[in-house]
Amino acid sequence: MAVGAWAGRVKRVGRDVLLPGLMVGLLVTGCSGGSSGSSSDAARVSAAQVTLTPGDGAAEVPAQGGVFAQVRAGRLTSVHLKDADGQEIAGAVSADGSTWSPTGKLLPETRYTLDALAVDKDGLQAAKHASFTTFVPKNTFIGFYNAVDRSTVGVGFIVQIRFNRPIADRAAVQNAISVTAKPAVPIVAHWFGNQRVDFRPEHYWAPNTQVTLGLHLKHVEGAPGVYGTQDKAIGFTVGRSQISTADTDADTLTVVRDGQTLRTLYISAGGPGHSTYDGVMVISEQDQVTRMDSHTVGLGSEYDIPAVPHAMRLTDSGTFVHGVYWRPESVFGRVNTSHGCIGMYDVPGGESGSTPAGWFFDHSMVGDVVQVTGSSGDQVSPDNGMSGWNMTWKQWTAG
Repeated sequence: MAVGAWAGRVKRVGRDVLLPGLMVGLLVTGCSGGSSGSSSDAARVSAAQVTLTPGDGAAEVPAQGGVFAQVRAGRLTSVHLKDADGQEIAGAVSADGSTWSPTGKLLPETRYTLDALAVDKDGLQAAKHASFTTFVPKNTFIGFYNAVDRSTVGVGFIVQIRFNRPIADRAAVQNAISVTAKPAVPIVAHWFGNQRVDFRPEHYWAPNTQVTLGLHLKHVEGAPGVYGTQDKAIGFTVGRSQISTADTDADTLTVVRDGQTLRTLYISAGGPGHSTYDGVMVISEQDQVTRMDSHTVGLGSEYDIPAVPHAMRLTDSGTFVHGVYWRPESVFGRVNTSHGCIGMYDVPGGESGSTPAGWFFDHSMVGDVVQVTGSSGDQVSPDNGMSGWNMTWKQWTAG
């Protein structure tokens, strides 16, 4: 019989790979017609019996506890668990050499190969191979981010990510998120509870900085059995520097851009019992016209204004800079009358840029800083909007 025919027959026995030494013995026997060597010696098979879990072709394999190798009548000499890219998952053999299990973590929705090699007491080898795929997660989480791809923002912008599920392993999730800047500057994360993480540098961003947010959360286990699904990058640019100061004692808003005062506007801030928050706040959204209903901020039926013009949000709790057309222009610069917002004279519709509110709206962007001074109100909480600038760098990095 031809050598090739023998090779085809003896290459595998089931899933057990025949030893190279044994294959050579068989090939020599075929070539010599049995004139030398013992047929019983040539046919020796390892007594070691290797078993792999899961079996070849398995699917929906769990990430933990579902993969191992074991041997009877022998000891394991090598085991390799690899993904489709050849990345190996670390593992450990038991002291007696009878079992192996991974010490590294398997990813969901991933194809792996498992190869084990063992020897019996006579040194004869046995091997086993299996390929399988891991489970598709039933429970997932995503992060809702405030950065808009290819947008331009002000120097006070803070990157915020809010998760739809509580995060138990903050370190794993934080390590899967990157915020980088060009020119480079240290950027640090701070967690507010278990469903929100913010990123900012020590000081306001430098104008013209290029910032990239990377969300590499796919397959990251944020909580037991809960895996991320996102893998994307968002880039934005920091524009000019605009920092406005609202002095509630003088009833003025002074707008400073790149170190130069553009304009001072008259305002009406929070009145008695409804003082405006003190401290640094940042514009997080702009609406040409919006509805303001006091029920949404816990003030009962105090007001319901269906078309407030030139509204720019400063806090999650409902503090805005906005236009006011329902009070006479003479109020502004003299009396604080609002429920905590910073109001400027305006006309209905939100279209005119000639009014103080319209001018400020047209000359502002998301990320611009509005700092309130002189207010008798509480300092704004760092987690209320993009108000993290009210924390010292030491406080920020501690979180």
